[in-house]
Amino acid sequence: MKVLDEGRAVALEALCELIVPGSARVGPVVYIDALLDGMPPPVRDHALEAIDALAPAAGSAEALAEQERTPEFAFVRALAIEAFYSDFVEPGRDVEGAWAEIGFDPPAARRLRKDWSYLGIA
Repeated sequence: MKVLDEGRAVALEALCELIVPGSARVGPVVYIDALLDGMPPPVRDHALEAIDALAPAAGSAEALAEQERTPEFAFVRALAIEAFYSDFVEPGRDVEGAWAEIGFDPPAARRLRKDWSYLGIA
């Protein structure tokens, strides 16, 4: 991890799984950590504050639901959705991405070679 410490990474993975069920299998925390690393410091700081604010609710859907109308939830939700539906799969994981799961298979997508190197993920 470049930005997230272990505690935040664990909380974020749980939050991602609650927000986008099934997403933990693709390693969304790796994707989000790479995004955070490229964010301007004020935006990154806001993202980290949002993760910290939601961390106590990472243990249950009911607790997280109480936060659903907060700006912190909106920020983390956007990150979780992007991490999963971008079709990212952490290198080394032998799982299919979101596109296969949701049946997104137009001809252009089949020809697409996904390259996450712009995020520093190889």
